[in-house]
Amino acid sequence: MRKYYTHIICFLICFGIGTAAQAQDPRFSQFYAAPMHVNPALTGVFEGSWRVGMNYRDQWSSVLDQPYRTVGASYDMRLNVAKNDYFNFGFNFLTDQAGVSNLNQTHGHLSLSYAKQLTGGYQSAQQYLVAGGQVGAGQHRSENPNVWFSDQFDIGTETLNTGVASAENIDMMTDPYLNVNVGLLWYALFDDNFSLYAGGALHHINGPNIALNNGNDFDLPKRWTAQVGGEIPFNSELSILPAVAIIGQNQGASNSYTFGANLRYSNHDWRELAVRIGAWFHLSNKLENSLHSDAFIITGILELDRFNLGISYDINTSSLALATNSRGTVELSFIYIHPEARRRGKVKCPNF
Repeated sequence: MRKYYTHIICFLICFGIGTAAQAQDPRFSQFYAAPMHVNPALTGVFEGSWRVGMNYRDQWSSVLDQPYRTVGASYDMRLNVAKNDYFNFGFNFLTDQAGVSNLNQTHGHLSLSYAKQLTGGYQSAQQYLVAGGQVGAGQHRSENPNVWFSDQFDIGTETLNTGVASAENIDMMTDPYLNVNVGLLWYALFDDNFSLYAGGALHHINGPNIALNNGNDFDLPKRWTAQVGGEIPFNSELSILPAVAIIGQNQGASNSYTFGANLRYSNHDWRELAVRIGAWFHLSNKLENSLHSDAFIITGILELDRFNLGISYDINTSSLALATNSRGTVELSFIYIHPEARRRGKVKCPNF
């Protein structure tokens, strides 16, 4: 087993050094607990027959009366179509509320993927290649009637006059739009709790129009994602799960990096109890022109039989740290995986 260690460590380091990204879409610090939001090819990549997941993120509650909130939910399942190949399908939903203007985006997708076994057996690592796609619909809207514009400000009295109509030609919501995403994932299982994976996806490939201005066009920028990670065991009970998530979007210099690791301890009981604790870093240049530390993220995950319960907290390390007293984001995740009925020939997947 030792011969694989060098390959995995070098692989992770190479990807961890040069991972620049640009982002605007809602993101989760626990990206590994929101798989179908990250990559359509992650549909069905779990050990069980079906899976349900939920995510909740609350950001800037310390400084905003109406903070940024993101809620996600997903369901996926797997069907055996060949001896070791699988067809997977599911759906995911996400809604995001951005601050005082209540600028919301909501979308849902149907996800499909196919997992093809490349190698496997007693003498070699099990390797799979998964291709996935998503088709769905979304809408952007603003739900705050108190939003006002500069032409409603009376310079003479230095007061706001909302009785004056604004010249801004803005609807409160966009038309529903069609959205298409695609992705690929490769993973290899070398031993129990010893794996490697890498994948990538392209979101909004059809460039849907999300303009709130009547008669104007503003295409939702394409978002690309890439991920690499694995699990490396120290012994039969303790392992480390390092990962790098890269999210990019064609909208100028808005770069971000998320990288870190969770330590996992398992007692290997019949009804398995496992605990994870981790530290993650998020870097960006959203507020400044140069790359800077945006958040230090601490995580805790409890795996109890079929349930995963996760909590994380983003400690603000950006230039807003003084105003927020370093308080940032609370995030919760929940995953339930239903076991497979058959005892033999169960599919093996990495821990994320």
